Amino acid sequence: MNARHMLATAVAALFLTPAFAQTPATPKVDQRQANQAARIEQGKASGQLTDKEAARLEVGQAKVAAKEEKAKSDGVVTKKERAKLQHAENKQSRKIKRQKHDAQTKPAN
Repeated sequence: MNARHMLATAVAALFLTPAFAQTPATPKVDQRQANQAARIEQGKASGQLTDKEAARLEVGQAKVAAKEEKAKSDGVVTKKERAKLQHAENKQSRKIKRQKHDAQTKPAN
């Protein structure tokens, strides 16, 4: 890595750091998203979820993530936005539970 490249990297980091610092934190939402993604993966691995069910649930997870990004976009996540995110996560959690415990299973290979 030459000096010019190192200088450009340092300057970019200097300008990008404030942008990241202004992004509001939503650690509870992030942790819940991770937990729900793990539940989907576990369901796929155990055969409780068919590929189609898992794909549908993953789309639902992506929608919740998009709502989170929209809430963060103005730099503040309000109490009302947090409540809406929690509601969306609760709804997604119920869908995961229903799909994992229905009669459909992934066929054995």
